[in-house]
Amino acid sequence: MATMSDPSPFTHLDRSGRARMVDVGDKPDTVREAVARGEVWLRPSTLALIRDRQVVKGDVLAIAQVAAVMAAKQTPALIPLCHALLLSAVEVDFDTGHEDHIGIEVRVRTVGKTGAEMEALTAVSVAALTIYDMCKAVDRGMRIEHVRLVRKSGGKSGEWLADEEAP
Repeated sequence: MATMSDPSPFTHLDRSGRARMVDVGDKPDTVREAVARGEVWLRPSTLALIRDRQVVKGDVLAIAQVAAVMAAKQTPALIPLCHALLLSAVEVDFDTGHEDHIGIEVRVRTVGKTGAEMEALTAVSVAALTIYDMCKAVDRGMRIEHVRLVRKSGGKSGEWLADEEAP
């Protein structure tokens, strides 16, 4: 546990080691963007149903897109200590050009005092969970994998790109 003479390197812990919301009040507003990705691995026959819009529950990707946007907007209600952000854009893309998985990418933009990484990651996760929920009757073996932040920009630390995503 951190002490007064040994402050915690974690910004969400106070000097006593208790959880706290970080005070971002003195930080300047900057344009911020975060991009996250993930995949849903499934049977080729399930992917064909999704592509052909033949899933009984409806258009899987249209519903997953709405779910992702809603999740990004609700992130502070789901993640403790996460700041509420005024999001200027949430873009959701699905890559169905594979035989056995759907790629999900979410790009979140805001102008504010803190980044949108959690919003992008939450949106990818909820999009993947929505795909699972809508298709579980035909493929309970689906796997959600590799949910990760791939890029962020803005703020004091500027641009960050995940090593695996570097050109």
